[in-house]
Amino acid sequence: MKAAFLPRRRALLALAAGLPFSRGALAGPLDALSQSDSAGGLRAALEQGVSAAVGKLGRPDGFAADPKLRIRLPGALEQARPLLAMTGQGKALDELELAMNRAAEQAVPLAKPLLLDALRSMSVDDAKRILTGGDTSATDYFRAKTSEPLGARFLPIVKGVTDRAGLAGQYNALAGQAAGLGLLQGPERSVESWVTSKALAALFTAVGEEEKAIRANPLAAGSKLAEKVFGLLR
Repeated sequence: MKAAFLPRRRALLALAAGLPFSRGALAGPLDALSQSDSAGGLRAALEQGVSAAVGKLGRPDGFAADPKLRIRLPGALEQARPLLAMTGQGKALDELELAMNRAAEQAVPLAKPLLLDALRSMSVDDAKRILTGGDTSATDYFRAKTSEPLGARFLPIVKGVTDRAGLAGQYNALAGQAAGLGLLQGPERSVESWVTSKALAALFTAVGEEEKAIRANPLAAGSKLAEKVFGLLR
């Protein structure tokens, strides 16, 4: 079984890299595949995965109604929640948390054009690594290429929504002081940076789940080319 698999893997590597290969390496279903077919199938599958992930998260209640994805208050504020609730701020905390999730739901659709641009700019070497890599190698590629620009796009959208929640400004002021003293680091320094980081993490998790599903069941990609390409890796 292993001996039969290795020639297919070498042939797929050659197809993705645009390298010459022997007729023998193309035995079986690879005979019908060209380099353009393999690239087209890969892009079709990943575009399907991106669209599904963005569609799942970037809708009303995409975050708020999902217990696994719902964004909780920043750690310091969550820890203080019982005390703040006792002082009559429970409703304000609930409003802030809902605003955080609504902000993430509004920001995520901005990811689709950037992810598809990254897909279109994929090099031959990128394609080779994705086709022959792990279950989330395409997701890792997207994360490396788009995390920074996505964060820049998400942040103002998130801020515009969360600023309307009463406690957001108070938290940011206190967190800013704590950060200035070295007591607070990372995304917890502001509500908007916290939501942005959580939204990005959820997005790449969702893309990764779609990628795994396509690799496990190429028919789910909705493309004959994608079915051919990913079917060869099974």
